[in-house]
Amino acid sequence: MNKLIVMCLLLPAIYASGQKKPFYQMKNEIIEKAIAELDSVSSVPGSAFLKEINESKLSGTYVFDITLREKGEVATVFVVNDGESPIAMQNRLKDIVKRYRFGFRVPKGKSYKFQYTFKF
Repeated sequence: MNKLIVMCLLLPAIYASGQKKPFYQMKNEIIEKAIAELDSVSSVPGSAFLKEINESKLSGTYVFDITLREKGEVATVFVVNDGESPIAMQNRLKDIVKRYRFGFRVPKGKSYKFQYTFKF
């Protein structure tokens, strides 16, 4: 009976600890993880991100400056004007990226800017 009570008390704690996003503090590590995650979601068939891209019928190359902040939120997305892609498509992709949430956390109150090139 005691084991059952202990298991019931530990189960929520184990479940909650498994739900936390990884936490990174070093700027280089954060940028590497962000780029790797964007590479992954923009190339894996069936991902929600790529599904949205396909629904919007986006194609071409887009270069963005992306600012990431705490809880994996995208703070800002700026288009680096390359003159190749139509502005309407740049804005569609910008909106999709702005809604994206990264699968990790960064230090509270800090933001990290990096440049990323999307190729579809």
